[in-house]
Amino acid sequence: MRYISTRGQAPSLSFEEAMLTGLARDGGLYVPESWPQMSHDDIAALAGLSYEEVAFRVIKPFIGDTFSDEEFREILSKAYSSFEHDARCPLVQLGSNDFLLELHHGPTLAFKDVAMQLIGQMFDVALKRRGERVTIVGATSGDTGSAAIEAFAGLDAVDVFIMYPHGRVSEVQRRQMTTPDAANIHALAVDGDFDDCQAQLKNMFNDFDFRDGVKLAGVNSINWARVMAQVVYYFTSAVSLGAPHRKVSFTVPTGNFGDIFAGYVAKRMGLPIDRLVIATNQNDILHRTLASGDHSKTGVMPSISPSMDIQVSSNFERLLFDLYDREGAAISQLMDDLNSKGSFALSQGALGRLRDEFDSANCSEEETSATIRSTQDHFGEVVCPHTAVAIKAASEVRGNPGIPMIILSTAHAAKFPDAVEAACNIRPDLPPHMADLFDRPERVTRVDNDLSAIQELIRKGINQ
Repeated sequence: MRYISTRGQAPSLSFEEAMLTGLARDGGLYVPESWPQMSHDDIAALAGLSYEEVAFRVIKPFIGDTFSDEEFREILSKAYSSFEHDARCPLVQLGSNDFLLELHHGPTLAFKDVAMQLIGQMFDVALKRRGERVTIVGATSGDTGSAAIEAFAGLDAVDVFIMYPHGRVSEVQRRQMTTPDAANIHALAVDGDFDDCQAQLKNMFNDFDFRDGVKLAGVNSINWARVMAQVVYYFTSAVSLGAPHRKVSFTVPTGNFGDIFAGYVAKRMGLPIDRLVIATNQNDILHRTLASGDHSKTGVMPSISPSMDIQVSSNFERLLFDLYDREGAAISQLMDDLNSKGSFALSQGALGRLRDEFDSANCSEEETSATIRSTQDHFGEVVCPHTAVAIKAASEVRGNPGIPMIILSTAHAAKFPDAVEAACNIRPDLPPHMADLFDRPERVTRVDNDLSAIQELIRKGINQ
């Protein structure tokens, strides 16, 4: 399997090269040159298998011979050994034919663990084999940072710098990033929003002298391996509910479009998905795009679902690449328009294809709180604000009631205790392994939203 850039000007790479490179040198994102296919029988054969074995079968076509079968099975075993549930990503019934897919049983209580724990193990094996050291820089709206820190803390071959928007993440999210004491971990509180952090990350990748000088690598969902790892739980959950013998639908709370793009990939691979529902909070650029074809930034509004407070959805570029028949020049023009004008308009053909694959709904702050409350009242389930956004969206765009709706529950409610308590008068407790989180000392550097200042901090940090 080779990987190509969405902008068509970078050389194709192997999986290992694409994983360690992150962003393509033409500014694009790497995608497989073709989508692997799983037959009806291949998918049916997944029933009853462990999560790790399903992951092996789903991911193997993407990684080729990067790892031997024995090596990759060991990587998967280590990646998911820290999850608190034997099913790794279990389903919980919510209503007659609606189900929560709980993705928060990993070490940092968020869906990012599913991919990040795997990436950490893959990086470790690949870098040791190559005898190389890299600098991982990430931008986070809350959960990616803590998941990356948990996955890479203490590893010899990496230094990790995580940028998060100062004052715009929950206190639990912040402390998960600022309290680890591993010497290779650095938390940077940037004066700006997530889009600012993400833009600076891309600026670093596009500064080739800096990129090559510090051996820059990325673990945001700009890294294909992140999306690839998330494809697995679409298969495990769908097969649990009868796929491939019946269709299923998914509703996904999303800001950066990575998690729901993984569902699109699963569908391209042959999983019988009926509808993919994009659930957004008040930062609803994706919902507005699907409604009108106009993709316009309007500024980020802080919310009680902060991991979705995003206006520049990086992974949407990967979908656009398919919607525009994989024409890199067309994608480059759209991204240039977004950067220079703050907007672009989809062609009628691309908009039609988008609507063929996706539905969408947005959710206000008041609706989010009301959904947390009603979910607890009716089903006894205490959910995080992001999950509540998805539950609300699923109820609006339910479609065929005979088709199971799987709603992605992307974080544990305890990561957002203030918002949850305000909504339903229940303050969710952190699990035992995090019980002392608020007693641990914090270690963080606050920095201006300035590329040179951030780069200087990174250079100094890796030379300590």
